[in-house]
Amino acid sequence: MSNLIGADDAARQDPLSQLKWLVEVGADEAIGETPVNRFQVRPPAPAEQPARPAPAPDAPAPRINARSGGDLVKNAVGLAQECQTLEDLREALNQFEGCGLKQTAHSTVFSDGNPAADLMLIGEAPGRDEDREGLPFVGRSGQLLDLMMAAIGRERGAQDPKASIYIANILPWRPPGNRNPSLEEISLCLPFLKRHIEIAQPKVLLALGGTSAKHLLETPTGIMKLRGRWAKVSTSAGEIDCMPTFHPAYLLRQPGQKKYAWADLLKVEAKLRDR
Repeated sequence: MSNLIGADDAARQDPLSQLKWLVEVGADEAIGETPVNRFQVRPPAPAEQPARPAPAPDAPAPRINARSGGDLVKNAVGLAQECQTLEDLREALNQFEGCGLKQTAHSTVFSDGNPAADLMLIGEAPGRDEDREGLPFVGRSGQLLDLMMAAIGRERGAQDPKASIYIANILPWRPPGNRNPSLEEISLCLPFLKRHIEIAQPKVLLALGGTSAKHLLETPTGIMKLRGRWAKVSTSAGEIDCMPTFHPAYLLRQPGQKKYAWADLLKVEAKLRDR
Protein backbone atom coordinates (compact mmCIF):
# COMPACT_ATOMS: atom_id res chain seq x y z
CA MET A 1 0.00 0.00 0.00
CA SER A 2 3.05 2.29 -0.19
CA ASN A 3 1.68 4.02 -3.30
CA LEU A 4 -1.48 4.98 -1.46
CA ILE A 5 0.37 6.17 1.63
CA GLY A 6 2.51 8.44 -0.52
CA ALA A 7 -0.47 9.89 -2.39
CA ASP A 8 -2.13 13.17 -1.50
CA ASP A 9 -4.95 13.31 1.06
CA ALA A 10 -7.68 13.56 -1.56
CA ALA A 11 -6.53 10.39 -3.32
CA ARG A 12 -6.21 8.52 -0.05
CA GLN A 13 -9.73 9.46 0.99
CA ASP A 14 -11.30 8.56 -2.34
CA PRO A 15 -12.41 4.88 -2.25
CA LEU A 16 -12.69 4.73 -6.06
CA SER A 17 -9.07 5.85 -6.46
CA GLN A 18 -7.95 3.20 -3.99
CA LEU A 19 -10.01 0.50 -5.71
CA LYS A 20 -8.68 1.49 -9.15
CA TRP A 21 -5.11 1.25 -7.89
CA LEU A 22 -5.72 -2.20 -6.38
CA VAL A 23 -7.22 -3.52 -9.64
CA GLU A 24 -4.30 -2.14 -11.70
CA VAL A 25 -1.76 -4.01 -9.56
CA GLY A 26 -3.73 -7.26 -9.87
CA ALA A 27 -5.57 -7.36 -6.52
CA ASP A 28 -8.92 -8.06 -8.13
CA GLU A 29 -10.15 -11.03 -6.12
CA ALA A 30 -11.36 -11.31 -2.54
CA ILE A 31 -9.36 -13.57 -0.24
CA GLY A 32 -11.84 -13.82 2.61
CA GLU A 33 -15.54 -14.25 3.28
CA THR A 34 -15.90 -10.90 5.11
CA PRO A 35 -13.99 -7.59 5.06
CA VAL A 36 -11.40 -7.03 7.77
CA ASN A 37 -10.74 -3.65 9.41
CA ARG A 38 -6.97 -3.55 9.63
CA PHE A 39 -7.10 -0.37 11.76
CA GLN A 40 -9.09 -2.02 14.52
CA VAL A 41 -7.21 -3.10 17.64
CA ARG A 42 -6.74 -6.85 17.45
CA PRO A 43 -7.44 -9.13 20.39
CA PRO A 44 -4.40 -10.59 22.11
CA ALA A 45 -2.89 -13.58 20.36
CA PRO A 46 -3.62 -16.98 21.91
CA ALA A 47 -0.97 -18.63 24.00
CA GLU A 48 1.76 -20.15 21.87
CA GLN A 49 1.27 -23.84 21.24
CA PRO A 50 4.16 -26.23 21.77
CA ALA A 51 6.04 -26.96 18.59
CA ARG A 52 5.34 -30.22 16.87
CA PRO A 53 8.07 -32.80 17.17
CA ALA A 54 10.43 -32.96 14.22
CA PRO A 55 10.06 -35.99 11.94
CA ALA A 56 12.37 -38.91 12.46
CA PRO A 57 15.72 -38.50 10.69
CA ASP A 58 15.02 -41.44 8.42
CA ALA A 59 11.57 -40.21 7.36
CA PRO A 60 11.64 -39.62 3.57
CA ALA A 61 10.70 -36.17 2.30
CA PRO A 62 7.59 -35.99 0.12
CA ARG A 63 8.42 -36.19 -3.58
CA ILE A 64 6.62 -35.00 -6.67
CA ASN A 65 5.47 -37.78 -8.94
CA ALA A 66 7.55 -36.86 -11.99
CA ARG A 67 6.21 -39.83 -13.95
CA SER A 68 2.62 -38.64 -13.71
CA GLY A 69 3.69 -35.14 -14.76
CA GLY A 70 5.54 -36.55 -17.76
CA ASP A 71 2.52 -38.65 -18.70
CA LEU A 72 0.31 -35.56 -18.66
CA VAL A 73 2.66 -33.73 -21.03
CA LYS A 74 2.77 -36.77 -23.35
CA ASN A 75 -1.00 -36.86 -23.30
CA ALA A 76 -1.13 -33.16 -24.20
CA VAL A 77 1.32 -33.71 -27.07
CA GLY A 78 -0.72 -36.64 -28.37
CA LEU A 79 -4.01 -34.76 -28.21
CA ALA A 80 -2.55 -31.72 -29.94
CA GLN A 81 -0.91 -33.67 -32.75
CA GLU A 82 -4.18 -35.44 -33.57
CA CYS A 83 -5.80 -32.08 -34.39
CA GLN A 84 -6.02 -31.17 -38.06
CA THR A 85 -8.04 -27.96 -37.82
CA LEU A 86 -8.37 -25.08 -35.40
CA GLU A 87 -11.81 -26.34 -34.40
CA ASP A 88 -10.28 -29.73 -33.59
CA LEU A 89 -7.71 -27.96 -31.42
CA ARG A 90 -10.33 -25.87 -29.62
CA GLU A 91 -12.31 -29.02 -28.85
CA ALA A 92 -9.18 -30.82 -27.65
CA LEU A 93 -8.49 -28.00 -25.19
CA ASN A 94 -12.08 -28.12 -23.97
CA GLN A 95 -11.67 -31.84 -23.27
CA PHE A 96 -8.17 -31.69 -21.76
CA GLU A 97 -8.30 -31.95 -17.95
CA GLY A 98 -4.58 -32.28 -17.25
CA CYS A 99 -3.93 -28.63 -16.32
CA GLY A 100 -5.30 -27.41 -13.01
CA LEU A 101 -5.67 -23.85 -14.33
CA LYS A 102 -8.72 -24.96 -16.25
CA GLN A 103 -10.52 -25.72 -12.99
CA THR A 104 -10.13 -22.16 -11.67
CA ALA A 105 -10.60 -20.24 -14.92
CA HIS A 106 -13.96 -18.98 -16.12
CA SER A 107 -13.20 -19.39 -19.84
CA THR A 108 -10.89 -21.14 -22.25
CA VAL A 109 -9.32 -18.22 -24.13
CA PHE A 110 -8.49 -19.75 -27.49
CA SER A 111 -7.83 -16.99 -30.04
CA ASP A 112 -9.06 -13.84 -31.73
CA GLY A 113 -8.60 -12.18 -35.10
CA ASN A 114 -8.26 -13.67 -38.57
CA PRO A 115 -6.77 -17.20 -38.61
CA ALA A 116 -5.59 -16.58 -42.17
CA ALA A 117 -3.50 -13.55 -41.16
CA ASP A 118 0.18 -13.66 -42.07
CA LEU A 119 1.05 -12.17 -38.65
CA MET A 120 0.35 -14.16 -35.48
CA LEU A 121 0.76 -12.60 -32.03
CA ILE A 122 1.55 -14.79 -29.02
CA GLY A 123 0.77 -13.36 -25.60
CA GLU A 124 1.41 -14.83 -22.16
CA ALA A 125 -1.86 -15.62 -20.35
CA PRO A 126 -5.40 -14.26 -20.08
CA GLY A 127 -6.11 -11.61 -17.47
CA ARG A 128 -9.34 -10.88 -15.64
CA ASP A 129 -11.08 -9.20 -18.59
CA GLU A 130 -9.92 -11.87 -21.05
CA ASP A 131 -11.13 -14.65 -18.75
CA ARG A 132 -14.57 -13.05 -18.49
CA GLU A 133 -14.99 -12.45 -22.23
CA GLY A 134 -13.17 -15.54 -23.51
CA LEU A 135 -10.97 -13.50 -25.89
CA PRO A 136 -7.29 -12.50 -25.68
CA PHE A 137 -6.23 -8.88 -25.16
CA VAL A 138 -9.53 -7.15 -24.45
CA GLY A 139 -8.50 -5.13 -21.36
CA ARG A 140 -6.30 -2.03 -21.15
CA SER A 141 -3.31 -3.86 -22.61
CA GLY A 142 -5.53 -5.06 -25.46
CA GLN A 143 -6.58 -1.51 -26.24
CA LEU A 144 -2.94 -0.48 -26.44
CA LEU A 145 -2.17 -3.52 -28.61
CA ASP A 146 -4.91 -2.52 -31.05
CA LEU A 147 -3.37 0.95 -31.32
CA MET A 148 0.08 -0.56 -31.89
CA MET A 149 -1.26 -2.78 -34.67
CA ALA A 150 -3.20 0.08 -36.26
CA ALA A 151 0.07 2.03 -36.45
CA ILE A 152 1.40 -0.57 -38.90
CA GLY A 153 -1.90 -0.90 -40.77
CA ARG A 154 -3.26 -3.96 -38.98
CA GLU A 155 -6.47 -4.77 -37.12
CA ARG A 156 -7.82 -8.00 -35.71
CA GLY A 157 -11.15 -7.69 -37.52
CA ALA A 158 -9.73 -7.22 -41.03
CA GLN A 159 -10.53 -9.86 -43.66
CA ASP A 160 -7.40 -9.28 -45.74
CA PRO A 161 -4.64 -11.60 -44.40
CA LYS A 162 -2.09 -8.85 -45.04
CA ALA A 163 -4.03 -6.28 -43.01
CA SER A 164 -5.17 -8.46 -40.13
CA ILE A 165 -3.67 -10.24 -37.13
CA TYR A 166 -4.28 -13.51 -35.34
CA ILE A 167 -3.82 -13.69 -31.55
CA ALA A 168 -3.25 -16.56 -29.13
CA ASN A 169 -1.55 -17.05 -25.76
CA ILE A 170 1.00 -19.40 -24.23
CA LEU A 171 -1.73 -20.32 -21.71
CA PRO A 172 -5.42 -20.54 -22.64
CA TRP A 173 -6.50 -20.29 -18.98
CA ARG A 174 -6.02 -17.47 -16.49
CA PRO A 175 -3.76 -18.19 -13.52
CA PRO A 176 -5.62 -17.28 -10.29
CA GLY A 177 -5.00 -13.67 -9.30
CA ASN A 178 -2.86 -13.17 -12.43
CA ARG A 179 0.04 -14.95 -10.74
CA ASN A 180 2.98 -16.15 -12.80
CA PRO A 181 2.31 -19.61 -14.27
CA SER A 182 4.46 -22.51 -13.14
CA LEU A 183 6.80 -24.33 -15.51
CA GLU A 184 4.58 -27.41 -15.24
CA GLU A 185 1.52 -25.42 -16.33
CA ILE A 186 3.40 -23.96 -19.28
CA SER A 187 4.73 -27.40 -20.28
CA LEU A 188 1.18 -28.76 -20.36
CA CYS A 189 -0.09 -25.91 -22.55
CA LEU A 190 2.82 -25.51 -24.97
CA PRO A 191 1.97 -28.58 -27.13
CA PHE A 192 -1.41 -27.03 -27.92
CA LEU A 193 0.13 -23.66 -28.77
CA LYS A 194 2.77 -25.22 -31.03
CA ARG A 195 0.08 -27.14 -32.88
CA HIS A 196 -1.94 -23.93 -33.05
CA ILE A 197 0.95 -22.24 -34.86
CA GLU A 198 1.43 -25.20 -37.19
CA ILE A 199 -2.22 -25.19 -38.23
CA ALA A 200 -2.48 -21.40 -38.64
CA GLN A 201 0.82 -21.23 -40.62
CA PRO A 202 1.57 -17.51 -40.19
CA LYS A 203 4.54 -16.00 -42.00
CA VAL A 204 5.74 -14.07 -38.94
CA LEU A 205 5.29 -14.49 -35.18
CA LEU A 206 5.32 -11.58 -32.73
CA ALA A 207 6.14 -12.78 -29.20
CA LEU A 208 4.67 -10.37 -26.64
CA GLY A 209 6.58 -10.39 -23.36
CA GLY A 210 9.28 -12.45 -21.70
CA THR A 211 7.21 -15.55 -20.94
CA SER A 212 6.06 -15.84 -24.54
CA ALA A 213 9.50 -15.18 -26.04
CA LYS A 214 11.46 -17.48 -23.73
CA HIS A 215 9.19 -20.47 -24.20
CA LEU A 216 8.63 -20.03 -27.92
CA LEU A 217 12.37 -19.72 -28.52
CA GLU A 218 13.33 -22.22 -25.80
CA THR A 219 15.87 -19.91 -24.18
CA PRO A 220 16.46 -18.56 -20.64
CA THR A 221 17.43 -15.16 -22.05
CA GLY A 222 15.27 -12.27 -20.82
CA ILE A 223 13.11 -10.05 -22.99
CA MET A 224 15.47 -7.07 -22.62
CA LYS A 225 18.10 -8.94 -24.64
CA LEU A 226 15.71 -10.84 -26.90
CA ARG A 227 13.57 -7.95 -28.13
CA GLY A 228 14.34 -6.41 -31.47
CA ARG A 229 16.27 -9.42 -32.76
CA TRP A 230 14.87 -11.86 -35.28
CA ALA A 231 14.81 -15.50 -34.21
CA LYS A 232 13.35 -18.75 -35.57
CA VAL A 233 10.58 -20.93 -34.17
CA SER A 234 10.75 -24.52 -35.40
CA THR A 235 7.53 -26.31 -36.38
CA SER A 236 6.71 -29.51 -38.21
CA ALA A 237 6.09 -27.38 -41.32
CA GLY A 238 9.43 -25.56 -41.08
CA GLU A 239 10.86 -22.50 -39.36
CA ILE A 240 8.94 -19.26 -38.80
CA ASP A 241 10.52 -15.85 -38.24
CA CYS A 242 9.78 -14.54 -34.75
CA MET A 243 10.22 -11.03 -33.35
CA PRO A 244 10.19 -10.75 -29.53
CA THR A 245 8.98 -7.44 -28.13
CA PHE A 246 7.61 -5.94 -24.94
CA HIS A 247 4.19 -6.92 -23.66
CA PRO A 248 1.61 -4.10 -23.86
CA ALA A 249 0.97 -4.42 -20.12
CA TYR A 250 4.65 -3.63 -19.51
CA LEU A 251 4.42 -0.63 -21.83
CA LEU A 252 1.51 0.71 -19.79
CA ARG A 253 3.74 0.64 -16.71
CA GLN A 254 6.85 1.83 -18.56
CA PRO A 255 5.70 4.18 -21.36
CA GLY A 256 9.30 5.23 -21.98
CA GLN A 257 9.88 1.81 -23.55
CA LYS A 258 7.29 2.33 -26.28
CA LYS A 259 9.90 3.69 -28.69
CA TYR A 260 11.68 0.32 -28.61
CA ALA A 261 8.45 -1.59 -29.22
CA TRP A 262 7.73 0.76 -32.14
CA ALA A 263 11.13 -0.03 -33.64
CA ASP A 264 10.32 -3.76 -33.32
CA LEU A 265 6.98 -3.29 -35.09
CA LEU A 266 8.64 -1.45 -37.95
CA LYS A 267 10.93 -4.45 -38.45
CA VAL A 268 7.91 -6.73 -38.54
CA GLU A 269 6.13 -4.47 -41.03
CA ALA A 270 9.20 -4.44 -43.30
CA LYS A 271 9.60 -8.22 -43.11
CA LEU A 272 5.97 -8.82 -44.09
CA ARG A 273 6.07 -6.20 -46.82
CA ASP A 274 8.91 -8.10 -48.49
CA ARG A 275 6.98 -11.40 -48.45
